[in-house]
Formats: sequence, C-alpha cells, structure tokens
Amino acid sequence: MSDSFIQAEPRTEFGKGAARRIRRAAKVPAVLYGHGTDPVHITLPGHDTMLALKHGGANALLTIDVEGTQQLALPKQVQRDPIKGFIEHLDLLIVRRGEKVTVDIPVHVTGEHDTDALVVTETSTVSVEAEATHIPEYVEVSVEGATVGHQVFAKDLQLPTGSRVLLDDDALIVNVTHAPTAAEVESDLAEAEADAGIERDEPSQPSEGDEGGTGAEDGAGEGASEQE
Repeated sequence: MSDSFIQAEPRTEFGKGAARRIRRAAKVPAVLYGHGTDPVHITLPGHDTMLALKHGGANALLTIDVEGTQQLALPKQVQRDPIKGFIEHLDLLIVRRGEKVTVDIPVHVTGEHDTDALVVTETSTVSVEAEATHIPEYVEVSVEGATVGHQVFAKDLQLPTGSRVLLDDDALIVNVTHAPTAAEVESDLAEAEADAGIERDEPSQPSEGDEGGTGAEDGAGEGASEQE
C-alpha cells in the first residue's frame, strides 16, 4: 500500500468554536500521537485528507508533514458529520516502517456460485496483523462454482506474505446455503409473526347486498338526496 502525502499545520486554537472555524475553512482538526510522543494537534487540508482516506480506505497509510517533520500514520478514529458525511475530526496513530500493526480489513466475495445457492458472508471484516507499510486493502474469497454446503473458514484465507489472520482457524467466514423459495420465505415470515404475536388481517369479503353498490342503504341514500 502506497502512502499519501499530506501537508499539515500546527493547531494552537482549541474548543468547539475553533473547530468550527477550521471546518468552515475547508480543513480538518486532527491529533497525531503514538510511540511515546506527546500528542500533536494539527490541521489538515480537507480535500486532500478526504481523497487520501477514500483511496486508501479505513487503513490508509499517510505521510504527515508538520513544519518539515514527517511522520507515517494510520487513521485510528474518523469522526464524520452524520448527515453531510464530511470529516469532523481525525485521530492519527504514528507508525514505523517494518512495524507490525493490528487492523481490520474487509472481506470481498468474488465469483459466480451455483444458481440454487445463497452466499452468506458470516464475517464481513477480519482482524489481521501486518506490516504498517504493507497492509492488505482486503482479503478476497472466491465462490466460483460453489454449491450448497461449501464453507470458507479463517484457515482458508490467503493473505500476502508478512500478514496473518488473528482469528480462530475454524471461524466461519463465508457459508454457501440453500437459496429459499418464495413459499419458504412466506412460511418463515408467517412463523416469525406468530412468534411475535402479530395477527394478519384477513381480507374482507363483500356481502351480497354490497355487490355493484346497489344495496338497500345506497338506495335510501339516493332517495334522501333526491328529497333534498
């Protein structure tokens, strides 16, 4: 994984008001810490930071330059606006080249499975130990030609040299099961509703007098209307 270079500025103002001013200037307040150093409060360019995290994902490797001093860092906590999605604050962990770190990476399922099968990803991310400068972006699981009953466990995952999965060998990652029919889905839904005490309303049947809208009540209503 290649690292992204970001030019940072020291941050001397703190508090909610200062953070709002930083964001209005299209920048991101952040803190850089780790390896026994005192936390360094910095400001990052918003657009460059967003692109770096988008390109590198949750484990993007960043080179942070603060007044000529460069540090390699990984994002440890990214706070985003819940509505607009922009980055509100970023915690960065200092790392060293060759150092081992523990991160979570996503599981990507690829390939065409049997048409009668349903692929269930039991574990969407896996915890791995890898070199800070060689973190896999994801682990790929192929279900090409897989039939019902096929399973992929943690011990089956293939990672680049220098990385290892930090899960029990028998942890289930992907399970290929029978694809339910429409009738089975309806039956399971009805059973779940019954267990929850939910009663379905039976469709009402029109009475003989209601057919065609010519019942006695309709006639009485028309007569009353005419009299008025």
